[in-house]
Amino acid sequence: MEDKTKILVVEDDQALRDLYVIILQDAGFAVDQAADGEEAYELLKKGGYDLVLLDIVLPKLDGIHLLENLHQSPPSLPNKKIVVLSNLGHDEIIGNAISLGASGYLIKSDYTPDQIVTRVREFLNDK
Repeated sequence: MEDKTKILVVEDDQALRDLYVIILQDAGFAVDQAADGEEAYELLKKGGYDLVLLDIVLPKLDGIHLLENLHQSPPSLPNKKIVVLSNLGHDEIIGNAISLGASGYLIKSDYTPDQIVTRVREFLNDK
């Protein structure tokens, strides 16, 4: 995987965010991070991410509202794929996220860190 692949990790739990950032950097990705929805939205408005891992339950602006904002006002430089990474597994929330442009949905508790890296690569390679 080329090291130019840009990933944004949006996660309010610092320990989890740090873990995701470390494993993705170790896998050769360029990784930015955001601790809340407003910070993430500012980064996403600039665009240019190959993949975004987006939590749903976030302070200031939750993941669904963030997706709604991006859907209503897309950045000039697109973000290629947004994958929801959450422990909320409700069909309604998943469907809502997909309808707002999310490429997929991962339940955090279903994946080990290594499996997250594998899934990230699968999303990146899935044209």
